[in-house]
Amino acid sequence: MPDTGGETTVGTRAAADPCDLVTVPARHGLEAVDILRLRTAVGPVLHDGGVDTLGFLVPPGTAARWDLPGSACTPTLRRGLAAQPVAGTYWLVPPEEAAPVTDPVLLAAALCEAARTIEAADRF
Repeated sequence: MPDTGGETTVGTRAAADPCDLVTVPARHGLEAVDILRLRTAVGPVLHDGGVDTLGFLVPPGTAARWDLPGSACTPTLRRGLAAQPVAGTYWLVPPEEAAPVTDPVLLAAALCEAARTIEAADRF
């Protein structure tokens, strides 16, 4: 973790704190990011180009109660996530530009709205 001179920034706090990760198909995730940005704060979001998914950082413990079809929520295997994503991934919403985590209730609502939006768009 970078030395911040004792100060904890939003980005370093998000990368250091424990979290769970909600993973969704990129198309749904991109819609949800837009919805969340318009209405509320969004936490860090990873894009995995290898499998075309987005991962939203959410509070620890979310995985135990997450139940939204078309998505998965897993606890991270260690304390927080690396500041630099692994090869093939990048921060769509970097930790330094985001809230520490995304509220899972708001994320679930945004993902449901995103699914409805995509379904409506696909009809045309």
